[in-house]
Amino acid sequence: MIKDINFKNLGLIDYSKAFYLMKNHIQEKDFKDEIWFLEHNPVFTLGTAADTKHILSTNKIPVFQSDRGGEVTYHGPGQLVVYFLINVKKHKIGPKEFVRKLQDFVKELLEQYSIKSNFIEGAPGVYINEEKIASIGMRFSRGKSYHGVSINVDMNLQPFYQINPCGYENLSVTQISNYFEKIDIKKVIHDSIAILKNI
Repeated sequence: MIKDINFKNLGLIDYSKAFYLMKNHIQEKDFKDEIWFLEHNPVFTLGTAADTKHILSTNKIPVFQSDRGGEVTYHGPGQLVVYFLINVKKHKIGPKEFVRKLQDFVKELLEQYSIKSNFIEGAPGVYINEEKIASIGMRFSRGKSYHGVSINVDMNLQPFYQINPCGYENLSVTQISNYFEKIDIKKVIHDSIAILKNI
C-alpha cells in the first residue's frame, strides 16, 4: 500500500494523550507516514456519530469525546490499538478503500492464528460470526488520516457490557485469546508489522 512507513510502539498510554499526539503529528510540516501500536488505559470513547444513551453505566471509567467516526466503544489494556497517520491524498486512497484495507489487514492477521473472520455489511469492523473482535474508527483531515483500528487480544471484556458497542444493543464481543491461548500484544504487533509492510 505505502512505502517508507515508520512503525512506532507507544506502549500503554492514556487515550487523551495519544489523541493530542495524533492531532499534532498530522499538522507537522515535515509530516511522515506513521503507524502507531499502543494500548490504552480504560476509557469509553465517543465518535462523531455517538449518542450518550449507548453508555449504560460508566462504573467510574472515564468518557472521552473523540473526533473519529463511529459510535461508542471501549479501550483497555490487552487490546491492541493501531493508529494510521497517513497522507491519503498523496497516496490517492479514498476513505472507503482505506477502511476496506484495514478490514483486510485484520482478517489476514487473524488467519495467522487460524481464526476465520468475516465482515458485516453496513457495520465496519471485523467479526467472528456475529461477535465483534475489531473496531474501526477513522478521521480524515486535510488529506491525512488518523485514528484506526482496535483489536481485542487478551483483555477484560466486561466493560463492553456497560455500553451498546458501536451503538448496537446486545452486540457480543470476543478476543483472540478465546481462540488462540498463548497470545500477547508483542506477538500481535510483530505479526501486524509483517503484514502491513506488504499491504
